[in-house]
Amino acid sequence: MMDDHLSDRKREMQITPNTQAAGQQETLAAGLERLTISVRLLEERVSALEQRQPGRTTSWGPAALTAPPPGMAALAMPREGGVFSILGKAMLGIAGAYMLRALAESTTLPRTPLVALGLIYAFLWLVPATRARTRLPSLAWAATSAIILLPMLWELTLRFTDLSSSLAAGVFAAWVVAASALAWKHHFAEVAWVTEAAASVASVALAISTRHFPPFLIALLLIATVGEVAAARHRTLRVRPLVAAAADFAIFALIWIYSSPAASRMEYPHVAAGLLLAFAPLLLLISAGSASTQTLILGRRISFFETSQTLVAFLLTVWAMIALWSGPGARVVGLICLAAAAAGYTIAFSGFDRAPSPRNFHVYATGSLALLLSGCWLGLAGTWLAPVLCSLAVAATLSGVRTARRTLQFHGLACLFAAAFASGLLAWAARALAWRFPEEPSLGLFIVSASAIACYSAVARTSDATWSARALRLLSAALSLGAGAALLVWGLVRVTVGSSPGAEHLALLRTLTGCALALLLAWSGSRRHRRELVWLAWTSVVCLAAKLLFEDLRHGHLAFTAASIFAYAVTLLTMPRLLKVHQGTAHRGQAERPSSATK
Repeated sequence: MMDDHLSDRKREMQITPNTQAAGQQETLAAGLERLTISVRLLEERVSALEQRQPGRTTSWGPAALTAPPPGMAALAMPREGGVFSILGKAMLGIAGAYMLRALAESTTLPRTPLVALGLIYAFLWLVPATRARTRLPSLAWAATSAIILLPMLWELTLRFTDLSSSLAAGVFAAWVVAASALAWKHHFAEVAWVTEAAASVASVALAISTRHFPPFLIALLLIATVGEVAAARHRTLRVRPLVAAAADFAIFALIWIYSSPAASRMEYPHVAAGLLLAFAPLLLLISAGSASTQTLILGRRISFFETSQTLVAFLLTVWAMIALWSGPGARVVGLICLAAAAAGYTIAFSGFDRAPSPRNFHVYATGSLALLLSGCWLGLAGTWLAPVLCSLAVAATLSGVRTARRTLQFHGLACLFAAAFASGLLAWAARALAWRFPEEPSLGLFIVSASAIACYSAVARTSDATWSARALRLLSAALSLGAGAALLVWGLVRVTVGSSPGAEHLALLRTLTGCALALLLAWSGSRRHRRELVWLAWTSVVCLAAKLLFEDLRHGHLAFTAASIFAYAVTLLTMPRLLKVHQGTAHRGQAERPSSATK
């Protein structure tokens, strides 16, 4: 038995190493399997975290374990980089500026290096403003730079007089240029909004306080140029209207002050005439150049700001030339306006006439018309003004009718009304029809009247029923008939009464002329289907009623008053009959046309 036990012990000792090796292999395989499962679960969690939407958390993720309750989230303090952190850093920057100011006020250190150090310190805050990751820190650091720089320049220029007006304006311009250059790639809109707005307002304030406008105007023009260049480079800036308004106001104040008598501006320094005349044209060049670049080169639609700013700059330029350049100023401006009008019409009708969006065409065409009228008014003598405008009116109207361009027809009408105003036809016709009888008409009145009749004859050929065509025909007919009625009254008075008519004779002749014209308008308008003539006929009837009340019944001659009332009553009775007869004829003709066509 002892031998059997020893043999069994030997067999166990031989089997044990094999069993232990197999168990170790099983343990290692199980561990590897658990590790594989853990890695797979980690991968699933990471992918779920990457793919989940903001604000959503899983029930097993870390966010669910660490997120505060909804009620406590509103009371939680902001993390680093929040609003309070940004505000604290900005306050530290302002504290550093006050420390430099305290050192500058002390007598132990020279002031000039401290002033330079303060300016550099203000400029350095632009660097973190352009390197911030979000918009809020960018705005905060740019505002910190402005809060440090603007009071410093104000005190150095006005209180301590360490900086001249030219140096202060140069610092403003350099600050804006540096901010735009640093922020060109990141946060340009935020940094430029703060710097350009602050520099523009501060420049105007310092110009008024120091009474030295030229250096700050140069800075404003440079800031405006930076903004327009940025807009052309697809950098949208909403601060451009503020900068433009600041420049407009400063140039307006400059012209207003230096066009006044010298005795009233003794506290303002002397400025050369050439420098005074340069600012408004430079602003016009910036505005017009930006608008032209936006529309002609970049192919964009012109904005309301660009249109209005160009108009304001043009008006300031005209005022500066007339007020500050006595003598040839008006003539030079007139010639420049005529040349610009020719260029504008060329661009409008060759570049934007068939464009999908008509805004650019209408803006360029209307601006060219304004330049044309201004150039004629300023550049031509009084004798030649009305004939030239009449020639332009007839040419534009005929060209518009021939080429079916409504814009040219309206421009011809505008030139015609300008000629009527320049020649005195409007005032002369008003006196002939309603007020004191005028003097003998000049040759210019006959030229304008003939031009008005020719223009209406041209536009009356069109059968367009749109509101613009009807408005064009109505205005043209009103001017033509007004001029014709005034000349007719003047001729009847001179033939029947003489050069000094009495009030009763003049009133009766005016009533008879008005009644005859009303009947003629009603007859021709209903027969030729010209609705504008019918409108003018009824307008004449209303005006005649007011005339009977305020003129015929006042002179006290009963016989003449009775004759005027009788003529007016006949007109009231006849007009509806004329309109009904011709309207019935027109309806019968329209009803017969389909039957004849079917035959």
